[in-house]
Amino acid sequence: MINQFSILHDKNKKQHVESIVAMAVYQADNAKWLREAIDSITKQTYTNFLFVIVIDGPVPQAISGVLNDAVKRDDRIILTQNSHNIGLASCMNAVIDFSMQFKPTFFVRMDADDISEEHRLLRQITYLKRHSNISVLGSALTEINESGFKVGARVMPASHKQIVRILPRRCSLNHPTVVIRYNVFNDGHRYNGDLLNTQDYFFWITLASKGYIFRNLKDRLLKFRRVNNFYKRRGLSKSLNEFKARVYAITKLKQFSPYNFFYACGVLSLRLMPGKIVKLAYKLDRHLLERFGKH
Repeated sequence: MINQFSILHDKNKKQHVESIVAMAVYQADNAKWLREAIDSITKQTYTNFLFVIVIDGPVPQAISGVLNDAVKRDDRIILTQNSHNIGLASCMNAVIDFSMQFKPTFFVRMDADDISEEHRLLRQITYLKRHSNISVLGSALTEINESGFKVGARVMPASHKQIVRILPRRCSLNHPTVVIRYNVFNDGHRYNGDLLNTQDYFFWITLASKGYIFRNLKDRLLKFRRVNNFYKRRGLSKSLNEFKARVYAITKLKQFSPYNFFYACGVLSLRLMPGKIVKLAYKLDRHLLERFGKH
């Protein structure tokens, strides 16, 4: 089935903007959380951006209502629609291709159930302007529950060397926090549209193998929504794709070691265990990762 990508709302008059913020919206999204996510972008202290929202297939009236209200309040929002659900990776690729006409410098990721801190874009884009060698910039995040209360944190390794060294064992960037230079896309790179999950993990591995430079800020610039079934919803498909990504990283980055192979197999086995065990392992992983990120 060929996707029909159409523009539903576009009042933008600018021919050039510095940044594009990209979000995909789905039928299962929570309307209240979506409104909070959109507001967190439109109220940023940094303002030189267009906010491209892709409706990925049919959505309920509650979602449509939130989106229609948002475009009335802010002309920087461009609302687009897919004829059917094509997945996050393909949505992001569509935004990348569509937004090339504005000759942007930075591509900002945002999810429909998260909340960006009001200075997030200013902090990240200012940093990238001062460090022209960095192509992909992530940050730490705060984990919140359904009610918006803090339940954890995720602090990733900061330096490029640490980020790449750990890639064979885990995805070392928080995808919803990432800002990417458009030179990556101008060079021809895109997300793998055939993947319905772990698309970011594979993307970072490919970019790392090509020599692009990464960095994570220690600032917690995003509130990430962690719902009650978080530990149970990975599923076999995602677990297998994560295993494939680890093997891909070992191969592409030439980090062959018994430990990396053992880790990949061990995590796959763990993912298939009951939710309570996965939950305990997740908490231990957060603790170890935060300690690792301090060095």
